[in-house]
Amino acid sequence: MTENLAVTVLPTPLAAQLLATPLASAANAPRLIEFHGAFTPHGFDAPAEETAALAKGAAAHDLGWMRRVNVRGEDSFRWLSGMVTNTVNDLPANGGAWNLVLNAQGRIQGDLTVWREGETLDLVIAADQYEKLMAHFDHFIIMDDVELVSVDPTTETTVGLTGPLSGEVLARMGLTVPLIPMTWQRVEWNGLDLRIYHAYGTLADHFEIGTPMAGLTLLWRALSTAGATPVGAVALEAFRVAEGIPTYGIDIAERDLPQETSQTRALHFSKGCYLGQEIVERIRSRGSVHRHLRQLELDGPLAKAGVELFLDGASAGAITSAAELPLGAATRRFALAMVRSEAEVKNQPLTYVAGPASGTAKILDNLPAL
Repeated sequence: MTENLAVTVLPTPLAAQLLATPLASAANAPRLIEFHGAFTPHGFDAPAEETAALAKGAAAHDLGWMRRVNVRGEDSFRWLSGMVTNTVNDLPANGGAWNLVLNAQGRIQGDLTVWREGETLDLVIAADQYEKLMAHFDHFIIMDDVELVSVDPTTETTVGLTGPLSGEVLARMGLTVPLIPMTWQRVEWNGLDLRIYHAYGTLADHFEIGTPMAGLTLLWRALSTAGATPVGAVALEAFRVAEGIPTYGIDIAERDLPQETSQTRALHFSKGCYLGQEIVERIRSRGSVHRHLRQLELDGPLAKAGVELFLDGASAGAITSAAELPLGAATRRFALAMVRSEAEVKNQPLTYVAGPASGTAKILDNLPAL
């Protein structure tokens, strides 16, 4: 059975705390925006300063929109392995894996991360996907000894730390760093039981720090004292696009097939059967897909999601997300886009129109150097 906690769009614990501080007058209270199903700070400083912290330093940011779900019961490993695209049974005792969740037709219903602690499993799900995925899972718990128990979001929250100097910040705080990506550990710090996850990143280290709600104020202040720059959702989203990491509901849609997303890190081809696996295996062994999610660098105006790409006058795909990164004296523009295979093969610049101006888009074969 599944315990259901309804999710509504509310400020994250960090956002609520910042609004409630004595210094949060009407003039300097943080502006909030909706992000992954919760309201979170838009930004704290100039965009260039926040971008520099993410790309070159260490940036502390809100991850309070994450929801944690315990998977309990004798059948938990077997059942969950049959519901997600990546390995569950072979996860190391302190390891994790990013997963897609499919329907029987192989179409993507959402994404989540599975973390293992010994013989127990946790799911980490974005708030805007929580209700849909919990309902999906509940449909497939039939005769299984499985219970999904949502951790009360009023009792704990998560803070992020991103950037190449993030490990140095944690070390100054006296916190042990899990060195290998997609591993985690518990750490006792100032009487608090913290969970430190080394999450996935391509251009910088990403750490996620789970804390009891009572420790949020102390943790946020300590990160700043140790050298981390607070950054908001706008800079974080722009850096995500520069890293080429897709978001479900923006770059990945319910109609998409796993191989169309180019995210092979979410797929495990020898783990056994799971929902939608037949379609994934058929694509791998017998054929291919006709489009792929690719990272682009734009030379021209910033394009919005949905802007069409062209090659030799013919449609070549569409942009799913784009962002500007102010980097020193220069501003670079990156995008993610679903690109048709014939355009990929030609490997020529694509063209696009944004308002009254036009530009070109180069498909990136390697990660950009920032």
